[in-house]
Amino acid sequence: MSASELLQIEPLELQFPFELKKQISCSMQLTNKSENHVAFKVKTTNPKKYCVRPNTGVVMPNSSCDVTVTMQAQKEAPPDMQCRDKFLLQSAVVNSWIASKDITPEMFNKEFGNQVEEYKLRVAYVPPPQPPSPVREGSEEGSSPKASVSGNGTVNQASDLNKMSKGLPETNGITSEVNALISKLREEKQSDIQQNNSLRQELITQAHDVLLHSGISESVACMFKLSDIEGNVT
Repeated sequence: MSASELLQIEPLELQFPFELKKQISCSMQLTNKSENHVAFKVKTTNPKKYCVRPNTGVVMPNSSCDVTVTMQAQKEAPPDMQCRDKFLLQSAVVNSWIASKDITPEMFNKEFGNQVEEYKLRVAYVPPPQPPSPVREGSEEGSSPKASVSGNGTVNQASDLNKMSKGLPETNGITSEVNALISKLREEKQSDIQQNNSLRQELITQAHDVLLHSGISESVACMFKLSDIEGNVT
């Protein structure tokens, strides 16, 4: 903009990310780079559709003012997404003692000898922002985990790896189950050995008694019993 203009406007086009049945806002910034107090007023061709806050005000020398324009929720989309609404920004040099509540329509009338400037702003509808992709980083097969960066620029790769490790199966629990199973098998094996020894001892005793009743001398029976016990031990 040229230096003769009272206010610099940014942006020069009001863009609304259009969505049905949703109230949408955009903002513009008015900058006064002069040494004068500049009053402004915002008008629109469709006042029922838009709400401007503030719609009037005074911008101090070498300062800025933000203006928010809100479009009411729309039930239908316009043909070809084209908007014919327009805004008019009026600005005028005022005395330093003028406040926002003191602004009158006559201040923006050139017939009263006031220094007044006007600028027309167009309205455009733009596509709404797209939602982020649902695919997680590093979830694809064969892809490596990506490190995140904190607000101070520090790479948080270690913390990301810790988060990923929480999703892996824990081996400690598996090892404990295997050890418990081995101990149980050993106990069952030892129990089987003791039962076999007890049964063998019982059979030897019965055989000894049979030999005694058959008329074999007690010394021979004892030798038979002793030999069976030694064989059991070995």
